Amino acid sequence: MTAYVIARLQDAAPHADIAEYIERLPSTFEPHGGRYLVHVAQHQILEGDWTGSVVMIGFPDAAAARAWWDSPAYREIAPLRSRHIEGDIILVEGVPDDYVPTAAVKALREALATD
Repeated sequence: MTAYVIARLQDAAPHADIAEYIERLPSTFEPHGGRYLVHVAQHQILEGDWTGSVVMIGFPDAAAARAWWDSPAYREIAPLRSRHIEGDIILVEGVPDDYVPTAAVKALREALATD
């Protein structure tokens, strides 16, 4: 099942380390089947508060995404970003093509029935 690494990164002052990180990043995720889906794209806030930039990388599955995150190649360049940009990064699995929320609704209804 496809998995996604999603980063919400706060704006930062330009820095040579960030440029190097961006240059080197694809070579760390491509061997794990990763590819950019969103990269520092402009976004429109529809609800809530979402400042900063969005980056989204898709992987064949969560194991591949985790293998990338834990890889020596990525661990080597991660400080280039983390020293200069604050943010939140999550790993989330997608749903199958035929997904319907039946199980989620059932669990919610069961929880409501016990209240």
